[in-house]
Amino acid sequence: MNKIKAFLNRHQISSSLLIFLIAGYQATILNLAYYKQILLRLDIGIFNNALFFFTMPLVIFCVITIVLNFFIFPRLIKLVGMIFILVGAPLTYFMSTFSIMIDREMIQNVLDTNQAESAALLTPTLIGYIFFLGVIPAILVLLIKIKPVKNWGFYLLRRFISIALAVGVILIIAAFFYKDYAAFMRNNHGVIKYITPSNYIAATYNQYDYQKTKNLPFITIGEDVTKKPLPASEKKTLMFLVLGETSRAQNFSLNGYEKQTNPLLSQRQDIIYFKDTSSCGTATAYSLPCMFSNMPRVDYDGKLANRQSNVLDMLKQAQVNVLWRDNDGGCKGVCDRIEYEDMTAKNNPKYCQNGVCYDDTLFDGLEDKITTQSKQDNLIILHTIGSHGPTYYQRYPDEFKRFTPTCDTNEINNCDEQSLVNTYDNTIVYVDYIVNKTIEFAKQYQDEYNVVVMYMSDHGESLGENGIYLHSMPYSVAPEGQTTVPFLLWFSEGYQKQYALNNQCLEKLSQEKQFSQDNVFHSLLGIFNMDTSEYQKSLDILQTCQSIQE
Repeated sequence: MNKIKAFLNRHQISSSLLIFLIAGYQATILNLAYYKQILLRLDIGIFNNALFFFTMPLVIFCVITIVLNFFIFPRLIKLVGMIFILVGAPLTYFMSTFSIMIDREMIQNVLDTNQAESAALLTPTLIGYIFFLGVIPAILVLLIKIKPVKNWGFYLLRRFISIALAVGVILIIAAFFYKDYAAFMRNNHGVIKYITPSNYIAATYNQYDYQKTKNLPFITIGEDVTKKPLPASEKKTLMFLVLGETSRAQNFSLNGYEKQTNPLLSQRQDIIYFKDTSSCGTATAYSLPCMFSNMPRVDYDGKLANRQSNVLDMLKQAQVNVLWRDNDGGCKGVCDRIEYEDMTAKNNPKYCQNGVCYDDTLFDGLEDKITTQSKQDNLIILHTIGSHGPTYYQRYPDEFKRFTPTCDTNEINNCDEQSLVNTYDNTIVYVDYIVNKTIEFAKQYQDEYNVVVMYMSDHGESLGENGIYLHSMPYSVAPEGQTTVPFLLWFSEGYQKQYALNNQCLEKLSQEKQFSQDNVFHSLLGIFNMDTSEYQKSLDILQTCQSIQE
């Protein structure tokens, strides 16, 4: 290092050359993930396509050159260049390895990530990317000596000429390839989210703009909500809502999957499984606020949901005891105004190790909790960690390792397809156990309450299909595995009788119709027999199959 430092001290360079070096590094090495995505979509065996492809690094180089030339002082150029490099290195790893796109939702995911989730993502390969593609180049930029400015007029003129030349190159490329760029980007709009540094700069700004809405006046919806009258002798409702994490429908044997991933639930004759259910988003931070809001997916506005009450607030207002028990890093603002228990933080050694807990921890002390509740309507949300990756192998105890060999690492891209899928399927076997346990747990309260159990995952997952891993792809381009989720219901006989619910009708409906997380808001209101102007009967799953005598 001392020799390198001495060499750099002896060989000073101009700020213009430093700009070209930073821009060149950014346009080539730190955009490899972008070019990888382009090559998946563009046949460069065609001569014109090959020429078009080779203009892309040149365009990025010119744009970064233009941007850096606006920073007059050499030290500022160094600072900005080092930031570009240090941020770009780990992003290159995630985009190259998992085909992850960088957008506002991804920035929010990063901000919401807890210590355990961060540790799960830390791999030797990631450290290598950060060190060799980030730290070392950034240190070199720091150590490079810039020639002092002797003539500011000439210095600024050179900057102007650099900008003019870069603009000229872009215009020449546009003259020959504008139609190619327009057509390609129109048909593959998502690929721009792989271009660094523009992707994370735009995403960070959008997240900042999104967060500002929290300072706006809070909006309360459904203030007219009331419980519809029932005979005083009728029992109250106790509902368990199990929220899944990253479990996709196509790996549920209940959904026709060839492997038996639901050994317990598949033996039950009293559950209703909805075979075609779509999520609101492809990330927890998007899906959770969306599914509990009064907005359908096509009209969902995250900024509005951020400062507006939801169906859980409405149920609380209508005198329902609402409790959120969490084992998945928080409720993304959904439970801010209801009772909340962080079961992960309790770190029960029976279920937890190093800040990571199996979902069994959600039942710890739950019986005592219910016993102390007043005998009124109760909604208990169990937010599971489910099938959260990339450390799928940490999501289930050893006795649930039904399928082998497994991928017992967080570098899932290095596992063969079969072992990765086996590991993920084992998480589903454990999910099956947790949901079945919830139903059996709920049944003990049938004499006191009318009991309901709902299970729904927040979003799905990609397991390396077409080179895509994990989730959080923009919904418009996300594969079906990320947007199709498992969903089921169980009702006690008392609930079915009190609310004239026809299970056979609901079973038929579950196989014939499409459902989505748009149904959650209105179905929760329906399950608790609420009356409000916010309620839409057509989106209540139960309404077609019940007839309450009023």
